[in-house]
Amino acid sequence: MTRHFLRDDDLSPAEQARVLELAADLKAAPYDALHHPGPLAGPRTVAMIFDKPTLRTQASFAAGIAELGGHPMLVDGTLAGIGVRESVEDVARVLGRQASVIVWRTFAQDHLETMAAHAGVPVVNALTDDFHPCQLLADLLTVREHKGELAGLTVAFVGDGACNMGNSWLLAGATAGMHVRVSSPEGYAPGPDMVEAAAVIAAKTRGSVALEPDPVAAVTGADVLVTDTWVSMGKEAEAGARGEVFAAYRLGVELVAGAKPDAIVMHCLPAYRGKEIDAAVIDGPQSVVWDEAENRRHAQKAVLTWLMEPRDE
Repeated sequence: MTRHFLRDDDLSPAEQARVLELAADLKAAPYDALHHPGPLAGPRTVAMIFDKPTLRTQASFAAGIAELGGHPMLVDGTLAGIGVRESVEDVARVLGRQASVIVWRTFAQDHLETMAAHAGVPVVNALTDDFHPCQLLADLLTVREHKGELAGLTVAFVGDGACNMGNSWLLAGATAGMHVRVSSPEGYAPGPDMVEAAAVIAAKTRGSVALEPDPVAAVTGADVLVTDTWVSMGKEAEAGARGEVFAAYRLGVELVAGAKPDAIVMHCLPAYRGKEIDAAVIDGPQSVVWDEAENRRHAQKAVLTWLMEPRDE
């Protein structure tokens, strides 16, 4: 049976834990697959499609695929014109015969799901408007490194909770058994369907999810503080208005001081100092942002390895 990684809850709690353990092992010996047969040895080709701007995603996937013994094949999403020049279904059928895995960074989640339905090979979400699951695995790996066990930790996501990172933190954090608080202005909270889906997971993992509009209350006693840009890709025209709406949700020194003294601060990047986060915070001693950026590579190697494992039909 072909498995895909399209959203965070595609992994059960046990599967998420296994992928994170594998990521830690791969990070400890990142180049071993160059000397021993890896899951992509042959080499197998992994098609990487980018419809949105990318730095960490392209760099980390390309490096990770090569370290696993595979070949990263870059497909220019602009030139391919997926969904315009050719249907998603036809592109899926073509790439599924050229590559062993398809990694796609795009806009619409339903297009990604269509790709998975027709490719015949594993498809990985490298970011959509709705979810950013590879980033969350990197984030959880980073928290694990700095805090040990994930279950029982409290994470506060402060800012635009209606974005892909807000959705993914709800689902992935709940899957890990964490207590996830999302703090956003009115009108910018995650949708009720996301909150409900995460709550169902949390009930099984002994985690919890909560929407807390007051950022001070949200960060109080938190182990992990997370933010993201207030202006996601495609919303640049709203930058001015969003700056006013989100002003109270900036991760500044005073707000961070309300969390636990040993709380860590995370941002998936790119970051805009002085807007969603202060320079003194992202460049300060509690920031683990650069560990987080590196861990994209290790987490994604683990996902690819897990997807390529043989399974009973």
